[in-house]
Amino acid sequence: MTKNFASAADLDEKEVSFEKLGEGLYAYTAEGDPNTGIIIGDDGVMVIDTQATPTMAQDVIRRIREVTDLPIKYVLMSHYHAVRVMGASAYNAEQIIASKPTYDLIVERGEHDFKSEVGRFPRLFNDVESVPGLTWPSMVFEGKMTIFMGKRRVEIIHAGRGHTAGDTIVWLPDDGVLFSGDLVEFGATPYTGDAHLEDWPQTLNVLRDLNPQKLVPGRGAALMTPELCEQAIAETQDFLESMYGAVKKGRAEGKELGQIYKDTYATLKPKFGDWVIFDHCLPFDVTRAFDEAGGLDHPRIWTAERDVEMWKALEEVE
Repeated sequence: MTKNFASAADLDEKEVSFEKLGEGLYAYTAEGDPNTGIIIGDDGVMVIDTQATPTMAQDVIRRIREVTDLPIKYVLMSHYHAVRVMGASAYNAEQIIASKPTYDLIVERGEHDFKSEVGRFPRLFNDVESVPGLTWPSMVFEGKMTIFMGKRRVEIIHAGRGHTAGDTIVWLPDDGVLFSGDLVEFGATPYTGDAHLEDWPQTLNVLRDLNPQKLVPGRGAALMTPELCEQAIAETQDFLESMYGAVKKGRAEGKELGQIYKDTYATLKPKFGDWVIFDHCLPFDVTRAFDEAGGLDHPRIWTAERDVEMWKALEEVE
């Protein structure tokens, strides 16, 4: 066996940080694990991405309760991936919000994704038995919606296709704070297994045009200056364009997927190899890039079985 499957061997607990971005704004981060955002309004709380199980969500709730006793009114799903949303039931929120494309993806592939991600990230699904079932939104929007949490204005925007077809950002224009979900990573490898690689760089330009002063990426540290916000957006774009460009080049040269994976890995490893989950993501990333470069716009569904088959094929596991 050349490599352990996905993140199956990643069993070390990470150190959690709970950082204040501004008055009533917090980032829950953990050394490259999936992040959670917290917005405290005048009359309630919004949680952006929930952690992977209700049990894991309890640590987020504990930290929220250290700073406010207001009710948690909203849970916002930045996208549908299980590692982001399966802890939602712990919050007892009045509303669970998602974009229409995210809802459609849950209908199409939510159950497959849940089983797939449990296999990929066993540590992140601590007490997976506490998950009552798929997380379904109670409020679905198209394009953009604004919620006023008292005087606090919260803009919820489907910025365009990228990490998934339904990526949703949360923008606080009065504070200059952006919660990007997995559209932006910092020191962590973008996962593109069901991404839209032609669109993603342009979607990032939508985020850049907001001119965020602070940014909470999907993975990685909270970014506390405009310069770091731009660095994270630019580095995410660089990875995407480098990876997809290498795959398109290999496909144009008539190479098979296995050889393209080896070539792309060798090209990217020197620059991006120390990013969190690089070895985990790249086989999935290259496989999706190969499909999209071949004209497949709608990503194929990943199942637990397909995950393992792909991994064995590309990593040459006996």
